[in-house]
Amino acid sequence: MSLTEEKVLRALEQIRPFLEKDGGNISLVEITPEMVVRVKLHGACETCTMSNMTLRAGVEENIRNLAPEIVRVEAVETV
Repeated sequence: MSLTEEKVLRALEQIRPFLEKDGGNISLVEITPEMVVRVKLHGACETCTMSNMTLRAGVEENIRNLAPEIVRVEAVETV
């Protein structure tokens, strides 16, 4: 496991309790060579109208704080 992956997973662990509180969850799908993090939203997060805002303001911001080498975070439909 790379240092970047460790930082991203740590960031997701920090975010997870907030998502779980609202009936959702998140998992890491991959980190591309271009340093784009691809995640899968689960549960209530999949259909929430605010999921894009959560992805940008919560998930991406937290990941980029811990792993500034990440350029973007994207949600994917399937794993």
